[in-house]
Amino acid sequence: MSTTPKLVHTVWVKSSFSGTGGNNCLEWAPSHRDLIPVRDSKNPTGPALLLTPTAWSTFVAFAARQAD
Repeated sequence: MSTTPKLVHTVWVKSSFSGTGGNNCLEWAPSHRDLIPVRDSKNPTGPALLLTPTAWSTFVAFAARQAD
């Protein structure tokens, strides 16, 4: 059973696909293993999606295919 991670002191990483503009960025927290938090960098105090590792891997693979 997993619990919802506390995100107050979470270190967020910006997606390498975000570009340099900073206005269209996805951030994720790699330090969480059971549920991976993902958020919009424009709203850092807003909600975060909590994805399973499988869902996160699927999302990243899809995004990489779209970038090609």
